[in-house]
Amino acid sequence: MPEAPDQLNDHILVASFKNEKLRDTAFTQLVRKYQERLYWHIRRMVVVHEDTNDILQNVFIKVWRNLESFREESHLYTWLYRIATNETLTWIDQQKKHASVSLSGDENIFAERLSAQKDFSPNKIEWKLQQAILSLPDKQRLVFNLRYYDEMPYDQMAELLDTSAGALKASYHHAVKKVEAMLISH
Repeated sequence: MPEAPDQLNDHILVASFKNEKLRDTAFTQLVRKYQERLYWHIRRMVVVHEDTNDILQNVFIKVWRNLESFREESHLYTWLYRIATNETLTWIDQQKKHASVSLSGDENIFAERLSAQKDFSPNKIEWKLQQAILSLPDKQRLVFNLRYYDEMPYDQMAELLDTSAGALKASYHHAVKKVEAMLISH
């Protein structure tokens, strides 16, 4: 089966990056191509723009350091999402540890950050949806976001998260039920 044009372009980007003379240009093209998608993937998990930018910067630093050794056993898109996901989950864990040490003891620091947004309105459905999503456990929230917002197929998610498509379907189903229950109760 022939490769999709997008995959072919990714092969060219990776090959160009591995050429010392083309590295900077190839990396700039890669950032332009994937920056927005990765930004929103991260932002849905961490809520705050500044935090998202910090994590995204770390993602692209890791990509720069590791792209030369990328073996293309998975799609570039999947590899980038895996790095972004791991960086985001690491950041979330650090925030939770920091919050548990602080005096506030707030269980859901991300819902608190959402309500602190300047245009936040608890009566608007999009804010209610975000609050419901943020109440999910981290991994379930990740699966929900990948499926609902990114419309990622389960097989691609399974590759990204190193688990089975069946487990992901079950996780998504449970997440949807929890989100629906929260939306109905509010």
